[in-house]
Amino acid sequence: MATIPGAVLLCASSPYARRGSLWDSFRKHHGKDGDPILVWQAPTRLMNPTVPQAVIDEATERDPASASAEYGAQFRTDVENFVSIEIVEACVGDHVEMAPLSALRYFGFVDPSGGSADSFTMAVSHLDGERVVIDAIREVTPRFSPDFVVEEFSTTLKSYGITSVVGDRYAGEFPRELFKKHGVIYEAAAQPKGQLYQSLLPLLNAGRIVLPRSDRLLAQLVGLERRTARSGRDTIDHAPGGHDDVCNAVAGAASLAIDLSSYDTTMAWLDTDRDVAVAPVLPKRLHPNLTDAEYERIRAPVKLFPGVV
Repeated sequence: MATIPGAVLLCASSPYARRGSLWDSFRKHHGKDGDPILVWQAPTRLMNPTVPQAVIDEATERDPASASAEYGAQFRTDVENFVSIEIVEACVGDHVEMAPLSALRYFGFVDPSGGSADSFTMAVSHLDGERVVIDAIREVTPRFSPDFVVEEFSTTLKSYGITSVVGDRYAGEFPRELFKKHGVIYEAAAQPKGQLYQSLLPLLNAGRIVLPRSDRLLAQLVGLERRTARSGRDTIDHAPGGHDDVCNAVAGAASLAIDLSSYDTTMAWLDTDRDVAVAPVLPKRLHPNLTDAEYERIRAPVKLFPGVV
């Protein structure tokens, strides 16, 4: 364009979060006298008076924050980044996938899909001292046969010695029968993904998780947003039009490694020769230097807004 006399580049967009090229241009050039780049900000009715006010009023009543951006040209203050790219990159290890070792205990988490819209994903993890290691991730994009994917995932899980897998709680009941068919027990997660992400954040911030090399995983983690609803409740999810299937599986696998690795699940404390059970032994930790305080700190969900219950 520099060689074309009088050339003009025009960009028009509704604002969204306070980040990205549009926000950067707004901060640098809006309201600056003599700036060669003109940035204007105007509501819908000023730019196009034919848009009925009733349409805007209805949208405002339904979702004030969204309507303020869509029709009022205001950048949203209720949407922020979940985690920075620098923090995520610092947690990336040297592996793409780690081979299973018989001495380790592994955990599997899946984010099922029916095969028409979202990806079907899986992550495998283990606890290495104070760090969670994500050994492997899998993603199958639509369209696909759920039965075929479950068969493939079950084979991978069994190679890590995993015979019981946990899945996203909103997947319904269909994965249970499919995994059972292939010799794997499927259990619904006790926590929704928003809580899994809250538990993942302190691990990322403290560098206590090792992620595999995956551009897809990195992009999804960095693309997560935290939003504050009118009630004050904080939610974490992907941006509109985005995806979080891979990082949901990773967050679930990380949570399993933290929550389950330190407990004795052998049932050895149960004396089968007696009518009653004897007292269980204290939970065993996989690393002697992992104190109770450290364990509680890395497994406790982060409180993003301390003043909000």
